[in-house]
Order: sequence, then C-alpha cells, then structure tokens
Amino acid sequence: MDISRRDFIGGIASLSVAGIGIGIGTASASSVEVLRAATGAARLVPGDYPATPIWGYNGKMPGPVIRLRQGERLVRRFVNDLPQPSTIHWHGIRIANAMDGVPELTQPLVPPNGTFEYDFHVPDAGTYWYHPHNRTWEQLARGLYGALVVEEKEPPVVDRDEVLLIDDWRLGNDAKLEESFGAMMDWSHGGRLGNWITVNGQGDFGQTAQRHERLRLRLVNVANARIFPLSLTGLEGWIVALDGQPVSQPLPAGRMILAPAQRIDVIADVVAPSGGETALHFVDGDDLLPIARFKVDGAIREKRLPAPKPLPANPVPALGDLGKARKTVLRMEGGAMGGMRGAMMGGRMMGMRGLVGQGRVWAFNGLAEMPEKPLLSAALGETVRIEMINDTAWPHAMHLHGFHFRKLEKDGSQGPLRDTLLVDSEETAEIAFVADNPGKWLLHCHMVEHTAGGMATWIQVMA
Repeated sequence: MDISRRDFIGGIASLSVAGIGIGIGTASASSVEVLRAATGAARLVPGDYPATPIWGYNGKMPGPVIRLRQGERLVRRFVNDLPQPSTIHWHGIRIANAMDGVPELTQPLVPPNGTFEYDFHVPDAGTYWYHPHNRTWEQLARGLYGALVVEEKEPPVVDRDEVLLIDDWRLGNDAKLEESFGAMMDWSHGGRLGNWITVNGQGDFGQTAQRHERLRLRLVNVANARIFPLSLTGLEGWIVALDGQPVSQPLPAGRMILAPAQRIDVIADVVAPSGGETALHFVDGDDLLPIARFKVDGAIREKRLPAPKPLPANPVPALGDLGKARKTVLRMEGGAMGGMRGAMMGGRMMGMRGLVGQGRVWAFNGLAEMPEKPLLSAALGETVRIEMINDTAWPHAMHLHGFHFRKLEKDGSQGPLRDTLLVDSEETAEIAFVADNPGKWLLHCHMVEHTAGGMATWIQVMA
C-alpha cells in the first residue's frame, strides 16, 4: 500500500553472563515497577477521527521511556493483561540469556493474567527498545513497544534529548487497525506495510525549537517491516551511534536508511531561522514527507556549538583472529518471486503448497521452522563469522540477539558495530562477533512476518 498521507482515509533466573559480567539479581515485590501489557486507545490520526484501539505497555502507545545510566540495574515485573500470551524482548541489550524474552528458547510464554520478572544490568550506553516476542507480527502492529535509553556516564552536551519511535500503521477509513494480521500476501512479500506514519504515536508530531539549539535525536524504527529512508531539513548534524553503539567518528547526517529494529542517534543543530521550521522527513521517491516538525521560535545562543566529539566506546570486545574464527553459512530462501520449491518441515520435505498451508514460506538453509539444533555452537570467547546469503527477491533485516557484530567488507575493512543488518536481495554479507555471552541466542529477520514464516534460527554459546 502507498504510504503517502495524501491517499490515507480519503482513499533461567540464576544464570550469569561470565563474559561480560551481567548478573541477574532479585528484588522485593514491593520495590518492583510494573510494566503491564494491556488494551488501550491512541489518537493516531488528528482532527475529527476517533482514537484507534491499540495494545500498549501500561495501556499506552508507545510504552513508557525507560531511562537508566550505564551499568545500572533494570527491574520490571511484566504483567500480561492481553488475551494472548506474550513476553518482552529487550532489543539490542547484551543481556543475560534468561532475560532475553524469547519463548521456549530462553523463557516460557507469559499467559494472560500471568507475570514474569525481568531483572538485569545494562552494560552499554545507547538507544534500545523493548517489544513482544510472541505473535510479534500482530502484537507489535497493535502498538506494543517502548524505548529503553541507557545514558552515558558522561553524556554529550545537548540542549534536549528526544526519542523518536517511527512506525507505520495499516488503518481503515475509520482510523481503526485493519485486522489483516497473518495475511499470506504480507508474509510472502515485504511484510505488513502500513499506510499511515506516526512518530511517538502521533500522526502530526510537532514541537518548538530555538535557533542553534542542539538536539540529540534517537531514531528508532519500530515498524513491522517498513524500511524508512530519512532526511533532515533545517537541521545540520552528525550520526554518533548506530544500534546503540557509538561510531568511531561522527558521520554527516545526510540521507539515512533505517531498517526495521535499527536505531540511529543523531546530534543536530537547529540552523533554520526564527519563524522557520525544521523537519525529519520520510523520503518517498522524489517526495519529502515531514513526519516530525520543529517550529523555530527565537534563538538559544548566537552561534552554533563546536562539532561533537565521538561518544565513549562501550565495552564490546574486539574481534579475534578472523583467520581462526569459527565459520558458518546462513542461506535465506523462499518468498514471492523466489526460486524455492520446497523446504524441510516437521522432519520431512514439503512442497510450497504444503508450506503455504502451514504459514511457512521462507527458509534458512532449507529449513522452514526453528531448528532443533543450533546453526552453530561456539566456545565462550571464540570469534564467530556468519556468511549470510540472500537468495530471495526481498531485503531482510537480520537481527542477532545478545551481541553486537561487525560487517566484514570485501576490502578487508570492518563496519560499525550493529545488532541488526539490512541484507538486500541477492546480496551476500558476512558478520563477525565475539561469543562472550553464554546461552541460546536467536538469529532472525526483523521483518517480523518473515520470522513467523520460517526465517528464524539460533546459536549456542557454551559457558
């Protein structure tokens, strides 16, 4: 569906992580904050349109922004008031495995009216987020997500720190969600794409700013499947972190590509004059569609601040000898216009007709379901290389739980640390990381319909 606004409506608990020193504590019941998944309503569309029924943490969308300082402890009692089982995954945090929120791999599902206590320390400063990991293709699309911000012990100098959660929604003319969850057309193509963009749950997100004000914009793609090309006007700035991890040198914030689940931290100065406007744009072909506006009123100072210095690095271990690294290959197959004619499921080879009947239209290494054995097993501290071959007609946002990795470029260089990598159709990309976090860790496509359709596997790191 066309995303243009012009067409809308009018048309486990004792496990410790030896490698990175993250333990799980205990807290008294009276001291634990509750994070409750519940039904609610949000005014996604301005004007006379009614509020949209949503699912949200504490009944709101987005859920509360959780802010901690690096090294602090997060304790939340998850209470599930939804009609479906759920969990919480703390996306991008190098977390203790028992707290990772993956059903059956790291914890049991939390049933309706059930609870689960999440308790862990946050080792890395940066921008992260939290979301469900059961029926994610529905629960995420209904609005179940929130931001987790881990502040540096010595944060950079900015006048304002803003989290911008960018989402798209598939809405009908009544501003209600289209109940087309699980549609095979979405699962076999690019995933569930919406027709209405919000920032922090608002279709008309706007604030005021002052000339020469310095903003830290934490951009988070919380959509099911939409890739957001973004640009800034009236703001000049620098990319200082990707997926929570600082870049070695700030990069000019020109056109930015934000795949599902990815984050970009931008430090930007307001350069538009008083009375003007700055904006974050969704780049829709040749059109720039403003999705977040900042009207400029006055000036905070006479001239701009000096360019920011790099953020302090997080304690992510450096890669070991790549020549001695443990290697494996992950081949992505299936989907519409792909060449896959069948895959293994339930211990037998199944043709595409049978796979579609089971809701499985994608495969990793010829397997259209979560494997019983891991993609690889690594010793604690071992360097691992995974070559990912996209043999499909669609891009995939590949997310590895529990680690940050580097892309190994063909010229021998190493890309920045990330936890989610966009791999284009017919592209081969290789990643490498140090297996310093013991447990069973999910590797999947974060176009979440693709995960449900068969694009999920796991790795094991031995303690």
